[in-house]
Amino acid sequence: MTAKAPDPTPAVDERQADRAARGEQAPLRQEEAALIERIRRGDRGAFRVLVDRYQRRVYSLALGFVRDPDEARDVSQEAFLKVYRHLDTFHGQSNFYTWLYRITVNLCIDLRRKAGRGNQAEFDERIAHEEAGSPADQISPGRLRFDPAKALHNRELRERINAALEQLSESHRSVLLLREVEGLSYKEIADVLECPEGTVMSRLFHARRQMQQLLQDFAEPGSTKEAANLA
Repeated sequence: MTAKAPDPTPAVDERQADRAARGEQAPLRQEEAALIERIRRGDRGAFRVLVDRYQRRVYSLALGFVRDPDEARDVSQEAFLKVYRHLDTFHGQSNFYTWLYRITVNLCIDLRRKAGRGNQAEFDERIAHEEAGSPADQISPGRLRFDPAKALHNRELRERINAALEQLSESHRSVLLLREVEGLSYKEIADVLECPEGTVMSRLFHARRQMQQLLQDFAEPGSTKEAANLA
């Protein structure tokens, strides 16, 4: 039988959630535009508001990439420093946080490339979980078709997810973390990664499928076979 081509089209409920999210972002975008204008006039308190709002999310995103709490903190600090120094280059065509996430993702990729995949510090999952919540906690078991009974409060699964993330390509890891951990819409992810939405959907499809295969012993019965048939 001829292999069936993968369908990167998102489920209807995901599309509806994305449309709803876009509508909900309008007031936030206006508020942050006002904060940015205050920062440009020298109001450091306004910048503190943005840092307080996003520092944990930026740290969590960085942790999903570099897998080392100290390096994730360094990336977070550098990301906000770059934002402060280059705020004049932000013209508001996209949401502020998509620009912030783009800076964070690029810093993480640069760090990993400089260090080499084999030179990362040992990942302390306990510290990561206590400080900001492990990225593994926030990746949806339902979307990856994990057995909910095995996924619930399962330390081994968290450790395995972190190890599996390490095996994804940079592009697949980026889209999976931005979608599953940060909850960004397809449009927002496309803005962060500067690629078409169709590319985001395709990468996400393949990232989820690869995670299923890497974690097949945690998968619901039949889901791995179903994923293989889509290859």
